[in-house]
Amino acid sequence: QVQLVESGGGLVQPGGSLRLSCTASGRIFRIYAMGWYRQAPGKQREMVAAIPSNGTAGYADSVKGRFTISRDNAKNAMYLQMNSLKPEDTAAYYCRAVIQSGEVATATYYWGQGTQVTVSS
Repeated sequence: QVQLVESGGGLVQPGGSLRLSCTASGRIFRIYAMGWYRQAPGKQREMVAAIPSNGTAGYADSVKGRFTISRDNAKNAMYLQMNSLKPEDTAAYYCRAVIQSGEVATATYYWGQGTQVTVSS
């Protein structure tokens, strides 16, 4: 089995920063694209940032210039540095990864359980 576990959420004042982490564990042969998504109450889940196994990351327009996604392939980990946070960034943040669990296995999407980010004074 494969698990994704997020951490790093919390309560922060507007203009503050947080760093989210996502670590994959279990039977992992290869991790392809990874990404961060968020869902605010009453809204659909949206992509925040995504990063391929190697290549250029992509960002939602709403977070460009404020958020930075990165990954450490040796640790099966992904990070989201969030700066200049705004109240509208308040949401549950989820990591998603495309993971191949064995050499002949089919790559599958996996989701983490989510971590809450609240931006409020």
